[in-house]
Amino acid sequence: MLRKTAHCAIGAFGALAAFFVATGAFAEGPADPWPGLVADIFQNRAIGAADGAITLEAPARAEDAAIVPMTMRFSDPTQIKVATLVIDQNPMPMAAAFTLGETAGVGFIETRVRVNSYSNVHAVAETRSATLRADAKFVKASGGCSAPAVKDQDEALANVGKMKYREFKSADPAKREAQIMIRHPNASGMQMDPVTRAYLPAHFIDSVEVWRGDALVFKMEGGISLSEDPAFRFSYAPNGAKTMRVEAHDNKGGVYKGEWPIGEAS
Repeated sequence: MLRKTAHCAIGAFGALAAFFVATGAFAEGPADPWPGLVADIFQNRAIGAADGAITLEAPARAEDAAIVPMTMRFSDPTQIKVATLVIDQNPMPMAAAFTLGETAGVGFIETRVRVNSYSNVHAVAETRSATLRADAKFVKASGGCSAPAVKDQDEALANVGKMKYREFKSADPAKREAQIMIRHPNASGMQMDPVTRAYLPAHFIDSVEVWRGDALVFKMEGGISLSEDPAFRFSYAPNGAKTMRVEAHDNKGGVYKGEWPIGEAS
C-alpha cells in the first residue's frame, strides 16, 4: 500500500510539473536589465571588455547603501571621451556620465552613489575612436534610493548649492588631485518625510562642469543615483591655470557656482 501511495504521489508530481512547464508558470529569477540598458543608454552599440582602458573600484558589500564610493580609473586619459557609471538595478540606472576635457588628463574620478538593491555596476568608457569598453562589479546593498536624508531638510535647503574645494598631493608628479563637494539634498523622490509621511519631491543635481582656467576638466550629467551632497574627487594635468571653477545645475532650475585659487599654480 505504501509503495502504491508513493507511486501515485510521484505520478501526480510529474503531471503537475508537466503543467507548469507547458504553461510557463515556474517562477523565474529577475531578468538581467543590462541588455535593455545597453539599448537605452548606448543605443545597442557593441561594448567590449575593459582591457585596462577603464577600471571600476567598488565595495563588494556597502557599509551604507546611500553613500557607496565608486572610482573609475583610466589607463590612458587622452583616449577617453566619456565615462558612464551605470547601477543596473537602480530606478534611474545611469548614475553619472562624465565627458572629459581633451587636454584634462583625468586619471580617475571618484564619487558616491545610492545602490537600491543587489546589483551589477558597470563603468563604460567611450574612447575618442568611438569604441565602448566596460568593467563591472557586483555590489551588495539595498534601500539606498529610499534611505532617509542624513540632514534636516530645512538645514539642507538653507545651505543648498554651497561648495567646498580641496586639493591633495598626487602620487603622479605630473598630475594634481582635487575634490569638489556640493551641498544639496539630491532627493530621489523615493524618500519619505518622517514627520508628514509624505514623499519628498525629487530635487537633484543634474549637471556639473569643472574648469581649470578656461579649459574643461569634465562635465557631468547625473540624477537621483548620486548621493546626498554630491562629491567628486579627481586627478588632472595642470595647464598653468590659476583658478578652478565649477558650475552646477539642478532639476528645479537652481544654478550654483564656485571658484577657487589653485595652490602653487604657475
